Amino acid sequence: MCWEGINDVRVQDVPDPRILNRGDLILKVRLSTACGSDLHLLTGHIPFMQAGDVIGHEFMGEVVEVGPDVTRHKPGDRVVVASFIGCGQCWYCRNDLWSLCDNTNTNPGITQALWGADPGGIFGYSHAMGGYKGSHAEYVRVPFADYNAIPIPDAVDDLSAVFASDSAPTGWMGADLGGVRAGDVVAVWGSGAVGQMAARSAQLLGAERVVVVDRFDYRLRQAEQVFGLETLNYEHVDIGAALREMTGGRGPDVCIEAVGCEAHSYGPQHAYDQVKSKLKLETDRPIAVREAIHNCRKGGTVFVLGVFSGFVDKFPLGAVMNKGLTLRGAQQHGQRYIPMLLDRIASGELTTAHLATHVLPLEEGARGYRLFKEKEDDCVRAVFQP
Repeated sequence: MCWEGINDVRVQDVPDPRILNRGDLILKVRLSTACGSDLHLLTGHIPFMQAGDVIGHEFMGEVVEVGPDVTRHKPGDRVVVASFIGCGQCWYCRNDLWSLCDNTNTNPGITQALWGADPGGIFGYSHAMGGYKGSHAEYVRVPFADYNAIPIPDAVDDLSAVFASDSAPTGWMGADLGGVRAGDVVAVWGSGAVGQMAARSAQLLGAERVVVVDRFDYRLRQAEQVFGLETLNYEHVDIGAALREMTGGRGPDVCIEAVGCEAHSYGPQHAYDQVKSKLKLETDRPIAVREAIHNCRKGGTVFVLGVFSGFVDKFPLGAVMNKGLTLRGAQQHGQRYIPMLLDRIASGELTTAHLATHVLPLEEGARGYRLFKEKEDDCVRAVFQP
């Protein structure tokens, strides 16, 4: 499935991947899922795409070929692959900060200019992030395979395993690095796959109450039914007032933003951000981040899980400083969390397969992304089967 232009993805033939380095493996993809961050590619929000780029970064499959230096995998193994690629040897990988790998972004100059440093490479996510071929394909090359491909326990089915590639570790990281502790009240902005995974992770880490904020009732219903989460629809209630009421006036201990750079809202702030982004006076719409900062309790933590690409306007830095907040963010360190999460899926502690509301053949990729992007037919995630 190739990006051919703004809102234009097509399934077409491309050259088969092959072993390029001694530590590579070739994976036959069994399942690959659309991700909310892919929508930023479709809308042209990430400007470093080229026509013909294969997209997709959340996937699992079967090993069919390994390079001579691969020691942990063999043909026939069933594995899930971390979306961010780590070399396993640099300071960041050795300190479990895998998405910050020093060696896997093959185009570091772009992100060094944007952000002052280059994170690691990622499958199928623009030439700013390495230009790697993505996972919406029959086969994909996995570099540094001993570190980036993780064996799937027999008790975990394919559909559950695919979300251990990105959604589940991203969500767990938000709750973990956000410092969720027993007895906390946690609020999560966004009830898509990552938001639900962050909320369930907060429950498993001991949070007393977890509430998710969204505007789509079908996603909120899913969060309620599957995980027993409390929910708030921001189109129907005043989020700030509701959060204060449920926390004795303080606000949540931890606020997790799982929406990203194209956040939706209502009223003047939404119109303001829409105009600013259309005029290229800001690159990202930080509406959910602002709400998380304003509603977090004094001395609490805000963790940004949603993808942001550049610059935002009207950022409430005064609130961060004067409320004594801890503000953190990261791309997911999958290799740090995936083995543990697969074990939790196997034991039944963590449910993920319900996120796959639409399982489609790869040939219907364009339709799958339309369903996902337009929120048609109560689509939470479109999963593609080559």
